[in-house]
Amino acid sequence: MSQTAIRSAIFLEEMGVGAHWSLRNRPAALAPAEVVEAAPEPVADAERPVPAVERPVAAPPVRVQPAVEQPVPAPMPEAVPPPVMPPRVAAEVPAVPRAVAEVPAAPRADDDSTAWFDEAPVPARAAPVSDEAIAAMDWAQLRTAVASCTRCDLCATRRNAVNGRGPTEASWIALAAGPSRLDEKDQRAVAGEAGQLLDNMLKAIALKPDTDVYVTNLVKCRPSGEDGADRPPTIDELTACRPYLHRELELTGAAMAMTFGQHAARGLMMGPAARGKVMRYGAAGLPVVATYHPDDLLRRPEDKAKAWGDLCLAKAARD
Repeated sequence: MSQTAIRSAIFLEEMGVGAHWSLRNRPAALAPAEVVEAAPEPVADAERPVPAVERPVAAPPVRVQPAVEQPVPAPMPEAVPPPVMPPRVAAEVPAVPRAVAEVPAAPRADDDSTAWFDEAPVPARAAPVSDEAIAAMDWAQLRTAVASCTRCDLCATRRNAVNGRGPTEASWIALAAGPSRLDEKDQRAVAGEAGQLLDNMLKAIALKPDTDVYVTNLVKCRPSGEDGADRPPTIDELTACRPYLHRELELTGAAMAMTFGQHAARGLMMGPAARGKVMRYGAAGLPVVATYHPDDLLRRPEDKAKAWGDLCLAKAARD
């Protein structure tokens, strides 16, 4: 066997590919040291067979670095992606800092885009219902008229008008000056804890709030000051609402009245009023007794004894 064949056999053995057949009387293989030290015979390139193990697969491939992986110098201006806006428009619009861009721009003096708001006409107030019309109303018409009343300026600031509550036929009428904030919210005359205390006061003199007493206010819309707090009604407001009170008195047929709070007593009498005596109201001489408002008694419980005396006076005047 020639040295070339021996070398091929050694390469095949190193690669783990042994010969599937062997020659008879095969000469002993040379020791690895002898093979290494033996000089190869010069063989012409044309006559030298190329075994499979000498193909480039056996040698580690040489990786060629692509051009894109080489260090890239600082990008040139032309390499930057073009902005969203065309170059010509972008050059005309200066860059605006983010903090400034988030602040809405103030309207220009010549900007009339919202001028039509100022030019819109303010809805005219509906014509007020007359005294004669109120005097001829039934309960349903009266409640509707109160809810949409425009007889005074309180209609411009009210949240809700507050109708009276109680039986449509009552022997007693309980009067407060005007709705409070809570009354306006609940749309109930003398609402909340004050209303509960009022019912208890009436029960104390053997009255049934649900069948005997009609509760209402001298003015049906809440009077409020510039700070939004409750205030007493003015003379003009009391006068504008007085026809509603007269119609309530006629429809209920009440023969006894009690006012709760000093503003209610003075508002009803349109002048001085006092506790501890029976006053007379109107041409029919309706008996009236003044006492404390339940809100006052909740703030000053010590006045409840005086209020009890007023209730007893009203009960005696009615009997």
